[in-house]
Order: sequence, then C-alpha cells, then structure tokens
Amino acid sequence: MMITSFKQPTISFTNPDVLRQKSHIPTSKFANFSPIISRKSDLLIQKPLQISTANNKVQGLGFTNNFGLLRERKSLIKCEAYEADRSESPEVEVPGEAARKVKIGIYFATWWALNVVFNIYNKKVLNAFPYPWLTSTLSLAMGSLIMLVSWGTRIAEAPSTDIDFWKALLPVAVAHTIGHVAATVSMSKVAVSFTHIIKSAEPAFSVLVSSLLLGESFPPGVYLSLLPIIGGCGLAAVTELNFNMIGFMGAMISNLAFVFRNIFSKKGMKGKSVSGMNYYACLSILSLVLLTPFAIAVEGPQVWAAGWETAISQIGPNFVWWLAAQSVFYHLYNQVSYMSLDEISPLTFSIGNTMKRISVIVSSILIFRTPVQPVNALGAAIAVLGTFFYSQAKQ
Repeated sequence: MMITSFKQPTISFTNPDVLRQKSHIPTSKFANFSPIISRKSDLLIQKPLQISTANNKVQGLGFTNNFGLLRERKSLIKCEAYEADRSESPEVEVPGEAARKVKIGIYFATWWALNVVFNIYNKKVLNAFPYPWLTSTLSLAMGSLIMLVSWGTRIAEAPSTDIDFWKALLPVAVAHTIGHVAATVSMSKVAVSFTHIIKSAEPAFSVLVSSLLLGESFPPGVYLSLLPIIGGCGLAAVTELNFNMIGFMGAMISNLAFVFRNIFSKKGMKGKSVSGMNYYACLSILSLVLLTPFAIAVEGPQVWAAGWETAISQIGPNFVWWLAAQSVFYHLYNQVSYMSLDEISPLTFSIGNTMKRISVIVSSILIFRTPVQPVNALGAAIAVLGTFFYSQAKQ
C-alpha cells in the first residue's frame, strides 16, 4: 500500500544532473518508457525514407543515444526524412507522357492523310485548270479565311502580335510564297511522285546553304548521307518517263526556298511566343498579300476566266469541289504540321516529313496510275532512304 500511494516527486528530466542520480531512481519508474512496437500494417510507406542521425537527442528528456538504458517513445522521436534517389526506385511511366505520345501519333497520322488528299485534289485541279499561280493564291486565301473566321468567332484564340513580329515574319513569308508557287508549278508539269522525289533532296540544299552561306559545319555522317539523296534523285530524274525541265526546276527552286524559310524562321522568330497554329495562320495571311499582285501580273483575270469555262465544260460542277478541297486540305495539312512542332523535336519532325513523302509518292502512283520503271523506283527509294539517314546523322 505504501508503494501504490507513493507520490512521485517532480523531477526535471532536462537537467543533466539526473544522469548522475540514476542509481537512486527506482527501476519501476521507467516501466512507462518501454519500447512500443508498431505493427507493419500500421505504417503506410509510399517512398523509401532515410532517418537522419544529425539530431538523435530525444526532445524533452535530455537522454542521448549513448545512454542505452532508456529507449525512446515512438511518439517523441523527431524524424527527418527525404525522398530516396529516383535511380533507386523502379521506372514508372508518367500517364501524361503516354497521352503525349498518343497525341503526337494522331498529329502524324492526320498530317500524312491530309497531305495525301491535298496532293490528289491539287493534281486533279491542275490537270483541268493549268494555272498554278491562281491555284496557289486560292490555297493561301482559303487558309487565311478559315483562320480569320476562327479568330472572329473565338473558336481559336487570336495571337498577340506587334510590328516587330510582322517584320520578323516578312522574310519567312517571302521564302514560303516562292516555295509554294514553285512546287505548284512543278506539279502542273510533271507527276506528283516525281515532284516529291526531287523535293526529297531538300536536306542536301539545307546542308549546302548552311555550310556555304552561314559557315556551319556538320558531322561527317551528315555529308555522307547526302550521297544517296543526290544520287537517288538524279537516277529518278534521268529515268523519268514524263521528264519536264520546268517541272524539275520548279521542285528544285521549291527546295531552296523552303531551306531559306527555315533559316529565316529560326533567326527571326526567337523569343516570339506564338503557337504553331497561329504562326502558320499569320504566315498564310502575309504570303497571300505578297502573292496576289504577282499572280494577277503573271496570269491575269482574263486567262483565269477562259480556263474556268474550259474546266467547267469538261469536268462539270465537280471541278468547284476539287478546287475548294485542294485549298482547304492545303491549309489543314500545313497547320497540323506546324502544330506538331509544338510537341516534337525538329529531328522527329524531319523523320515524319520523310515518311510523309513516301506516303504521297506511293499513293499518287496508285491513284493516277503513273508508269514507273524499276530503275526510277530504285532511285526514289535510294533518295528517300538517304533523307532518313540524314535525319539520324543530323542528331
């Protein structure tokens, strides 16, 4: 009874002198400090934890690790934890990354499909209405109209631009206009497949212009990849049954113009925060302003009126649909390609552009039943394969 009614004197455990008096303290008083063992199910550990030993002193008791007689209560331990190195944890794919890959795949498939449809309708229009300057102008006009309506109805957010933006965009628009018209002129004279085989040589023009005019240097693999590109295009051109010098030169000029477009775009658009969709929309509008007076001067309304009557009499109302379709699909495929640049690297874009040419060449040969000699097909395959090697070496 004396023990159970004993009133414990007040002792300050923060006083270090109590360590020297441990022999006078009854052992039974430390029954409450027995270790508490937690079950494994009570702990929810999501990431590995590291317990810091920088401060092992039990707050409020004054006992350190060196004093082994006492064990700390779990509730009084101060734990300093940090996340373990990621390299020690298993690789887990982030859901957002998987969604991004699906999005890029959709962009690529849409880009290729729209480009194939555009080339088919564009060739149909040019066969019945051989006026590439007006056809090129209508393509830019349709795209500009689509974007102006989208901005006006707030379907798409209008870009915030200033005079410096349009000044930087001007050389890009000049090069884009020349490349667009030259490619259309080429397709009005030769088969679609031949135009795209020659346009596969664009990487060669890019390296030559960058080396000669900009003083850039490239790895040896890049220069070696140009050999199959140039050789394949040359072989395809020599064996082309419907070879036409205007068509050949149009594709070559288009290559050169698009190389300068890319160079001007990289230099002039640094620091300009405009999305890919709006960037191409502004490019279309400015190119339309530049192209319209030249189209009128080269061909003119009288020539267009006569050609229109001939096309309607031969094709019928379907010609109007062909003209509208080629204009709409031209804008859409370019818009999707620029939108994909927001999500992928230039290297991936270059590879996608190579695969796009393959789909266009094959589909146009099948649809228009273009006669192809085995040597011509071999040259096309070598050129396209060279562009793929170029994309890998450029990395």
